[in-house]
Amino acid sequence: MSKQNIVIIDYEAGNVQSVKYALERLGVNAEITNCEKTIRKADKVIFPGVGEASWAMKKLKETGLDKLIPQLKQPVLGICLGMQLMCEQTEEGNTKGLGIFPVKTLKFPAEDKVPHMGWNQIDQVKGDLFGGIANKGFVYFVHSYYVPVNKYTLADTKYIRDFSASLQKDNFYACQFHPEKSGDIGQQVLSNFINL
Repeated sequence: MSKQNIVIIDYEAGNVQSVKYALERLGVNAEITNCEKTIRKADKVIFPGVGEASWAMKKLKETGLDKLIPQLKQPVLGICLGMQLMCEQTEEGNTKGLGIFPVKTLKFPAEDKVPHMGWNQIDQVKGDLFGGIANKGFVYFVHSYYVPVNKYTLADTKYIRDFSASLQKDNFYACQFHPEKSGDIGQQVLSNFINL
């Protein structure tokens, strides 16, 4: 791995330490911060997220990160709730998102077993984020909301319905699954992101 300045955005709604440890396993040291100057100067930015969307957006707004993140020019990787918040809106709390991906995050219907939790296969993988990764590999999910398959989808998953396991638009990448908890495939995704 080349020496890079990697930043993990801290807004009290991310699984930041597990992402940091996953990067350390790749020999990459990352800084956890919410400092605008530090984030702007980073070579790569990771935007993780766990928890409830409206609360998370409130935290982003308190620090101005809601304005900063969509302006970033370097590669940005949203994870789980981070991916959902990068969309224009989520049905969770009827929350307006960052608007990076012009799609909506939807709630799994009441008759579905939610959350969708555990290992599931990804399919139709494409793009640099999935270099060296074959279809039908297993990754780890925990979520009750999903992004439908759309023109920005890099990989999809079937859980009752097909949905986006990953998205990309310009310099913005996102995974609904947790690469930091997804074994060898997750490590490869993180490595591919660092090497973009």
